[in-house]
Amino acid sequence: MIRVLDLAAFAEMATGLALVVLPSFVGQVLLGEALTGPAIPTARVAGIALIALGVACWRNSGLLGMLIYSAAVTLYLAYFGLTGSAGVFLWPAVAVHALLSVLLWRSRN
Repeated sequence: MIRVLDLAAFAEMATGLALVVLPSFVGQVLLGEALTGPAIPTARVAGIALIALGVACWRNSGLLGMLIYSAAVTLYLAYFGLTGSAGVFLWPAVAVHALLSVLLWRSRN
């Protein structure tokens, strides 16, 4: 039997995936207005967080959830910085998340 937590985890992962792939559409159907400008990368980071939260709950592993979040945000923010505009703290945020990803990876055993 599927636990309620599993059902909630899968729903959050699906919502997160939708935010990563189609953030403007999700904004339209949830909030009644399409997302534009800086709301797009913000929604994608929120989507990554929902995916990581879902994985953490589904697998009962906060460490795995944080590792997925930190690694995915590192990659996304670096991609965003290389292809779009970058604020003052973008690259420091990439560095911090990269360091956290390494530390989390090393502590998984």
